[in-house]
Amino acid sequence: MGRAMTTTKEMFEKILNDLRATGDVEASAIVSRDGLLMASNISTNVQADTFAAMAAIMSSAAETAITELGKGKVDRVIAESKEIKIITSGASENVLLVLMAQPSAALGLILVEMDKAVKKISRVMSGEPLEGESEVPIGSTIDGIKNRLKDLEV
Repeated sequence: MGRAMTTTKEMFEKILNDLRATGDVEASAIVSRDGLLMASNISTNVQADTFAAMAAIMSSAAETAITELGKGKVDRVIAESKEIKIITSGASENVLLVLMAQPSAALGLILVEMDKAVKKISRVMSGEPLEGESEVPIGSTIDGIKNRLKDLEV
């Protein structure tokens, strides 16, 4: 038998865990622009659903402000306090990547790793496998399902 099929959520969790392994990233989440939590590695002391909704609102407010100013589109939103940095970045038309980092974190390195993660999320959303993976996410798109069926043909 072949290896077990990979779900979109499992692929998202792998992306988030890889991002967290960079060091200064405390937690991350993939969130719909409506604020629904799709996947996270947020610890139990934070209400992940509430955090997801607030991150989506923060991103939406920034997008509205930039649009009203006629200054293009938002690449990312960064909120900083003495205790944490919260960064949101669009991963697709309907999905955001959100992360929490230590205040002393090297922002440049985090943004580079975040951009890599955003590209991976975009691949998963379009039904493509992650680099080094032969699996496409189950149920991500019609094309992804068609590719999965081709892989299963004998």
